[in-house]
Amino acid sequence: MSRIGRNPIKVPAGVEVKFDNRIVTVKGALGTLSQAIENSKINVTIEGDVVTVSRVSEAKEVKAAHGLYRALIQNMVNGVSKGYSKNLIISGVGWKAVAQGDKVVLSIGFSHTVDVVAPEGIKIEVVNPTELCIKGIDKVKVGQVAANIKALRKPEPYHGYGIRYKDEVILRKEGKTAGK
Repeated sequence: MSRIGRNPIKVPAGVEVKFDNRIVTVKGALGTLSQAIENSKINVTIEGDVVTVSRVSEAKEVKAAHGLYRALIQNMVNGVSKGYSKNLIISGVGWKAVAQGDKVVLSIGFSHTVDVVAPEGIKIEVVNPTELCIKGIDKVKVGQVAANIKALRKPEPYHGYGIRYKDEVILRKEGKTAGK
């Protein structure tokens, strides 16, 4: 019952989609991405500027893969045309980020600094000392790099210190109320 899989994908101007040997390749202004369609019961057809993903079987696993591959192709089309970005906020007393060449050095409350090197295809910008912006054309890589940086120092609920997404809300706890 994949409702997502049935939706056609509109390809914007300047983006080229090819399906050859069960591999979908998407080329655009920002770069090139490719995805292997590993399920043999999923078919991809390209007609002009519309890409449709169809399935041959009604099995539960095939229906799930139908929606998955349609979403992956849509993400590739959006990535090569617009790109993706995630913003992270560093909150803590004296905590900051500094760009040094191709790496970012984080001072996040440890006795040492933490160096973060961006993988290929990902760019990490220091917007200001307490804000990072991770950019790239692959949605999965951008999200994974952001999650890896956030995992270095997860936000704690009492003071809110840690690394969090810009739109994330940290539920704060009250703390101890018993006095002396």
